Amino acid sequence: MAVTETIATTDLEFARQLGQQLRVDSIRCSTAAGSGHPTSSMSAADLIAVLIARYLQYDWTKPKDPNNDHLIYSKGHASPLCYAMFKAVGAITDAEMMTFRKFGSRLQGHPTPIIPWVDVATGSLGQGLPIGVGVALAGQYLDKLPFHTWVLCGDSELAEGSIWEAVDKAGHYKLGNLTAIWDINRLGQRGETEYGWSLDTYRRRVEAFGCFPIVIDGHDIPSIDRAFGEALSNTDKPSVIIAKTIKGKGFSEIENKDGWHGKTLPPDMAERAIKELGGIRTLKVKTQKPERAAAPKRVTTNEPVLPIYKMEDKVATRKAYGDALLALAAIPEVVAMDGEVSNSTHADEFGKAHPDRFFEMWIAEQQLVATAVGMSVRGYKPFASTFAAFFSRAYDFIRMAAISEANIRLVGSHAGVEIGQDGPSQMALEDLAMMRAIHGSTVLYPSDPNQTAKLTRAMADTPGIVFMRTTRGAYPTLYGPNETFKVGGSKVVRQSPKDKVTLIGAGVTLHSCLAAADALAAKKIPARVIDLYSVKPVDVKTLREAARVTKGRFVVVEDHYPQGGIAAAVLEALAADPAPRLVHLAVRDLPTSGKPEELMNAAGISSKHIAAAATKLVASR
Repeated sequence: MAVTETIATTDLEFARQLGQQLRVDSIRCSTAAGSGHPTSSMSAADLIAVLIARYLQYDWTKPKDPNNDHLIYSKGHASPLCYAMFKAVGAITDAEMMTFRKFGSRLQGHPTPIIPWVDVATGSLGQGLPIGVGVALAGQYLDKLPFHTWVLCGDSELAEGSIWEAVDKAGHYKLGNLTAIWDINRLGQRGETEYGWSLDTYRRRVEAFGCFPIVIDGHDIPSIDRAFGEALSNTDKPSVIIAKTIKGKGFSEIENKDGWHGKTLPPDMAERAIKELGGIRTLKVKTQKPERAAAPKRVTTNEPVLPIYKMEDKVATRKAYGDALLALAAIPEVVAMDGEVSNSTHADEFGKAHPDRFFEMWIAEQQLVATAVGMSVRGYKPFASTFAAFFSRAYDFIRMAAISEANIRLVGSHAGVEIGQDGPSQMALEDLAMMRAIHGSTVLYPSDPNQTAKLTRAMADTPGIVFMRTTRGAYPTLYGPNETFKVGGSKVVRQSPKDKVTLIGAGVTLHSCLAAADALAAKKIPARVIDLYSVKPVDVKTLREAARVTKGRFVVVEDHYPQGGIAAAVLEALAADPAPRLVHLAVRDLPTSGKPEELMNAAGISSKHIAAAATKLVASR
């Protein structure tokens, strides 16, 4: 039988009763689903109860209100608690809560933004707090609004390096508008966590990173209440509430018992647990509405004036990206961040001119991407740059950003063996495959500066995860300033009705293809050359026409490993067509140090190798 309480929502007794309701509902929905994490939800129930009853400022009818606080469940497996919270505030019904994890329900196993009150997808541990840092940075330095960012973390995820990247950057930027709530329940998936209940270990670490630790009993309601008040009053640095909790709190049969992580209570146990917790309740929380402040007005008054390069100019595409990014400052939503290589990616041009909209993340690529995601939550258009190879360190963040349906722009420089003497540790040779595999992603690979500038502008308005690969070396300008480049397009830079073979490249290999086409012309072998600058989505129409004219003879050349790059994009695009007679030139061996031309020649992707492959292909009929 349901118990209805009418205690005022500001009363601590109400918060205690609300905590019990959140536990009961976490058990009810997970038992009905037959899967989920009720015990992980039960440990944090009192923390969330006090937060939503007394401190969170949020208008549940207006989830996009710029003044709303942000509450991120970094501990995404505690989704039963999240959905029980939604029920308590009246955002969802009890009936919907009981659809948890069922096919077609928006209440998935881990929260995603398909639910309007969820900012980002979580579940891959160690990501919510870094994203929260991005949200808080936007609030404190860009929006300058009084909203607060709260992040609930589990203690198992505190072993993730990304958590400490976040704590470090939060301390550095003195994010007084950020509070991390650490649910230290001691038990992980297979036993005790790294530090168990050694709260002092966590406290010392938090202090070392320049944050303010608050150590409490996470089930003592007055202590929780004081901790939240203290966090809000501490405005000069981020706060971390280190709460000692008990996994499975409230049901004596499983409290602090190993082996219950990710396990639901069978119906008979659930019934006993609900009874011990005081029965089903129907408490409703009236969360405080946010403090009203004027939202920043971000109006683009003029279209950005992009840089223009002369046909005789030799300009690296990474430099053209920096020039174009600076021009994009005319769009007030555009912000930039970099991983301590901005003088190489050329994002420093934006940073010097607009230091208020540039954020240095140092060598912390996970935090770099997370900051971009957090900024996108606040409606900004973030451009994050580093060497393309180093985005691999943050790949899980990019993957999760796609699940969050975030709109971020990633720019990776120093791609392929073309970078030269630095050697293979610095050479991105997997990045095209990596980024193409991301759900809904866009992958761009320009070959000249005017094209780069136009594509950088297009990135600003392209939704989803957008990746641009830029080149270290300077190469001739191929396109005039009036050329247009659309996402999903390509350019046929050389063609005739008598073409016998199609050469396909992008970035540095396009220049090699053009040199090869000259060599082939001397042999009376006309070659069509396609600049496949949009690697995803790919221009199927142009590829089909080239296949028709050149009888399916393709030579695809890429400064990338063979798997998943440009050739894969071509073959996937033409999968329903007659198979092309394709020769694929790619980096097949582990590179070494050397001059760019030496390395490209050794990899078999130089112009002489392209010409030789095309000659052989044409001769084979």
